[in-house]
Amino acid sequence: MWPAPVTLTGQHTTLSPLSLDHLQDLKRATEDGELSKIWYTVVPSADGMKAEIERRLSLQDAGQMLPFAVCTPIGRPVGMTTFMNVDATNRRVEIGSTWYGKSVQRSGLNTDAKRLLLSHAFDTLNCIAVEFRTHVMNRQSRAAIERLGAKLDGVLRSHVLGLNGTLRDTAVYSITAAEWPTVNMNLEGALAKWREAR
Repeated sequence: MWPAPVTLTGQHTTLSPLSLDHLQDLKRATEDGELSKIWYTVVPSADGMKAEIERRLSLQDAGQMLPFAVCTPIGRPVGMTTFMNVDATNRRVEIGSTWYGKSVQRSGLNTDAKRLLLSHAFDTLNCIAVEFRTHVMNRQSRAAIERLGAKLDGVLRSHVLGLNGTLRDTAVYSITAAEWPTVNMNLEGALAKWREAR
C-alpha cells in the first residue's frame, strides 16, 4: 500500500491512523464550534461521525486515501485530515478533508500537522507534488493554505455539487518537491514563533 498507515508525531500534534476508537472524541470535536453547519465545507456531524470514519477507512482499503485523527500532544483527537486522491504512479497526493474543533483552530496544531504531512510526503514518500483544494469561498482555509507557501494553480469553476445543491468553485493549490525546502523553512519558523509564545 502506498502510502501505508503511519503515526506522525510533532511538537503540537500527533497524527494517528484513523480508527473507530477515535469516535467519541471526534463527536465532541465536531460539536466544538458546530462545524457541520458551515455551508461551504463538509464536516461530519456528531450523528454522522461513525459513517464518516467508516467511509474514510473504506477509501483507505481501496488505496485512495490515508486518513488520520489529529490529536493534541496528550493524545486527544480534535479533528481529522487525510492524504487523498492518491496517485501512486505519479507520486502525488492531496492533503484534504481536514477539519479541527474550533478551540484548537488558529493554534500551532494546524501548522505542525501540515508540516508533518508535507515532510512525510516529500521526504519519505518522495512525492513530486502535494495538492490542496478548497471551496473558493472558504477564505479561512485559503489563507491557511497560502500561509503554508502553496501556490494557486487555478480555480475549477462549477466543479462539484455541494450537499446543499449549490455549485462549488474549487481553488486548487500545490507545493512541488523543488519548493519543499523553502516551504519547510517557513513552517519551521512559524513553529518556532508558537514555541516562543507559549
